[in-house]
Amino acid sequence: MTDTGTTAITENERAADLSNRVRAVHRQYPTGVTVVTAGVDGKPYGLAVNAFSSISLDPPLVLVCVNESSNSYGPVFASDYIGINILAADQVGVAGTFAKSGGDKFAELDWELSRLGVPVLAGVAGHFELEVKYKIPAYSHTIFVGQVVEAASADKAPLVYQAGKFFDGARLEPVQ
Repeated sequence: MTDTGTTAITENERAADLSNRVRAVHRQYPTGVTVVTAGVDGKPYGLAVNAFSSISLDPPLVLVCVNESSNSYGPVFASDYIGINILAADQVGVAGTFAKSGGDKFAELDWELSRLGVPVLAGVAGHFELEVKYKIPAYSHTIFVGQVVEAASADKAPLVYQAGKFFDGARLEPVQ
């Protein structure tokens, strides 16, 4: 006998609820804002990514996760060398440009092609150039593990993202 006075929660509703709760937790975690870049035949490609992390210092390895649905995924996947540009606090507009899909994201920006063929954005807080060592499939994303072959930093605060807002990384309050 079925109780018609109660509504059964479907598996799809449970999954959607969990997805919303997971997204809410992720939004509370502050992260730096990076732009992953790749050059193919001298043409620059790039996308905004916040799933970036150091793995080790010896050897110097980092990882970045890229969504396979991104227009820039193909060029990044095809490249032996990629760039991680850590945006500076004054580059909110750059973050917005690279968060959008399609178009020539580099048209209105200052950038240069490194000796390895990696597009490096001007004015960033820092950047890495990576030799891609591993491409690990992870459902809708690929985890790129790269060995750092070049790195540079500027005396600039990073751009930080949390809960749908951008923050100046220099204005973080120390915990006592």
